[in-house]
Amino acid sequence: MLRFIGSFFGAIFTLVTLGILFAALTVGGVFWMYSRDLPSHESLAQYKPPTISRIYDGEGRMIDEFAEERRLFTQIEDVPDLVKQAFISAEDKNFYTHQGFDIMGMASAALDAARGGRLRGASTIPQQVAKNMLLSGDRTAERKIKELILSTRLVQALPKDKILELYLNEIYLGANSYGVVAAAQTYFNKSLAQLTPGEAAYLAALPKKPADLHPVRQYDEAVNRRNYVLREMWQNGYLDEATYEAESRQELKSVQRGDYPAFRATLPPRNYFTDEIRRQLSNSFGEKEFFSGGLAIRATVDPDLQAAAAKALRAGLEKYDRGQGVWRGTRKTIPADQLGTEADWRKALSDVAVPRDIEGWHPAVVLAMGEESARIGIEGVEEDADGHFIPAEDVTWARKRLANGELGRKARVASDLLEVGDVVLVRAITSDEDGSFQRWSLRQVPEVQGAFMAMDVFSGRVLAMQGGFSYQESELNRASQAMRQPGSSFKPFVYAAALDSGFTPATIVVDAPIELNTPQGLWRPKNASNKFYGPTPLRTGIEQSRNLMTVRIAQEIGMDTVAGYAERFGVYDRLQPFLSNALGSQETTLFRMVAAYSMLANGGERVEPTLVDRVQDRYGKSVYRHDLRDCVECAAPSLAPGQAPKITSSRERVIDPITAYQITSMMEGVVLRGTAQGINLPVPVAGKTGTTNDAKDVWFIGFTSNIAAGCYIGYDNPRTLGGKATGGGLCGPVFESFMRTAIKKYGGAEFKVPPGGYFAKIDRFTGARLPEDASGPNVISEYFREGQDSAFDGMMVDGGFAMGENLPLFAAGETDGGAQVTTADGETKVIPKKADFGTLSSGGLY
Repeated sequence: MLRFIGSFFGAIFTLVTLGILFAALTVGGVFWMYSRDLPSHESLAQYKPPTISRIYDGEGRMIDEFAEERRLFTQIEDVPDLVKQAFISAEDKNFYTHQGFDIMGMASAALDAARGGRLRGASTIPQQVAKNMLLSGDRTAERKIKELILSTRLVQALPKDKILELYLNEIYLGANSYGVVAAAQTYFNKSLAQLTPGEAAYLAALPKKPADLHPVRQYDEAVNRRNYVLREMWQNGYLDEATYEAESRQELKSVQRGDYPAFRATLPPRNYFTDEIRRQLSNSFGEKEFFSGGLAIRATVDPDLQAAAAKALRAGLEKYDRGQGVWRGTRKTIPADQLGTEADWRKALSDVAVPRDIEGWHPAVVLAMGEESARIGIEGVEEDADGHFIPAEDVTWARKRLANGELGRKARVASDLLEVGDVVLVRAITSDEDGSFQRWSLRQVPEVQGAFMAMDVFSGRVLAMQGGFSYQESELNRASQAMRQPGSSFKPFVYAAALDSGFTPATIVVDAPIELNTPQGLWRPKNASNKFYGPTPLRTGIEQSRNLMTVRIAQEIGMDTVAGYAERFGVYDRLQPFLSNALGSQETTLFRMVAAYSMLANGGERVEPTLVDRVQDRYGKSVYRHDLRDCVECAAPSLAPGQAPKITSSRERVIDPITAYQITSMMEGVVLRGTAQGINLPVPVAGKTGTTNDAKDVWFIGFTSNIAAGCYIGYDNPRTLGGKATGGGLCGPVFESFMRTAIKKYGGAEFKVPPGGYFAKIDRFTGARLPEDASGPNVISEYFREGQDSAFDGMMVDGGFAMGENLPLFAAGETDGGAQVTTADGETKVIPKKADFGTLSSGGLY
């Protein structure tokens, strides 16, 4: 009997032993099979997560950031113990003792499930790292086995703190926030070191279900989960009981509830400048690297000049728009049932998409109409006892377009333009004397658009770029993306080609009618005045923007020569060699034009415009630097008193420095007495206007001794700006307003005269040489090359075109009329008034 019992239990023991052995072999076989094709965990040692790229201004202030996954990588040494303890308590309290997986945690989870509880995971932090970074998120037994294998390998290969670093930087915590640093900014606008225990606990609660613990929508559940993590931190010895109790009773304050300002709100609104950096660097580095490479980008922008550029361009566009006298508003409305209480209309107004990046402007909604005025509620402005109103006096400038497309009568009261529920834009009108508030005024985004850009003429650093009225209204950057006809602002490059071809500023060119047969028919270019002026010095041609002279010059030197200069300056990649293109009929961008003018301003050296001084990668290594000039003494510990570092440049010379100075001097005349004479600045300024056919585009580009800036204005779908629109009239004031700010900061000086030439006094009407003591409004001191005769020899350039009969030998400029001058032999003569070709019909750009 005993033998039988012994045999029975022996058989049982053998079966159990064999079962255990078989199970072990089976498990081992499964683990061996799944371990063969696992991804290498060694790649995690060179982990480079997608990280935010940030843009800084010249003072080191952050002005924008770009990211696909909003993540800021931080080393584990910089993570406060409080944050580490919160995540370990929430996710893996035995993190520092287990070997990759937690047997007790898995057994507890299985026991809870067997008792009918919710099936929960028991993944350790190493397992989560393996799953998130090396495996898929599939809920399968195969993935779980692979996760266990990789987690053990991970613990063997990397220190626990390195694994925790990977976890805290990779984990998704909701609201497009990856990693703890970005999440702390997103939810609390704080650094990790500023977090309270309750805030750290809330972040640690998020990995379980980041989409379902929103601090507003799921507030109660979020608080309960936060308090669970706080309790675990207390029970694990990381918090004392008093702190646990106090933090558990605290409200869960957050950015989303409005308790803290959003981090993005602390940055300036995104603008054309930073978006252009995004566009250019995405092309240079690749979009993936730009959005996820953690680049630190030092922008060239000057915040003061950027603000001045935006203000000046907006003022010019708005002045033109209000001059049209048509009210369009925002075309947005809020239903009447959402206007009942202040809280109602404020919530509804905040949801309306209108531009909020225009300094001094506020979105508002019409709450009620009175007999003459309209009561409005204004975003960001507190209500007072009397309310806020648009008075009748503010609307009399405008007419509203009716449903049939016609314009209604001129408004006399607010109800002629507005209705209850209309969303409008307003600004405060204040007293010029003491700045006191006077009234609220209606504003609207103009239909007409434009662009402005300014850059340092020596370094190429773009200091300001405004690509339209409002970036939030339209992201199209018209400074760099809009292809427009430059009109007469292109003429300086034709004249530069002429000066290098043997012309002088005093060379006489015939200003007379031209007819040219083209495949499209007979082409008759014209001057802006529809008149012609006979033989005229080259200087006057550019000062008064004479089209007929420009065409004759281009014909004389050849359009291939003109095209070569245009391409050398970067105005075009390829200029079609048609005579009409000498008048700026081929499209280019403001960006290219301002860069080309900078080369005239700096004496003829090539300069590449840049919006970025330097780009550093995530490790701080410079991967791009714009300024490649050498400064040997800059590394010296000291310099002799009065000695400055010497900077050497090997930049390509685009044109002869004498030619650059001659063109600059002639363009000074444009500002002093030519088509831009309304511009009045305290330092020498040179520039050129441009107005295309039917005034569809108007330009002014100019420069001081150190800054070049340009403006263009026109409709996005080109149409006439009106018969009175000119580059000098519309863009000139924009340039002047901006330059007043720029000059205060950067100054200005006389343009540098290059060696190799001499000055001689010339009659600016006739081109004749005058005595050195000659004076008067007709006298101009021109700069000639050594060996180049400044005396008028009777030769006239006509470009090979026939010239009409009975032309006066010399005619006064378009703005001069008859004038008394001193001739070369000392006699006094009166120059005739303008010649007139009668009713000649012609076309072209001017």
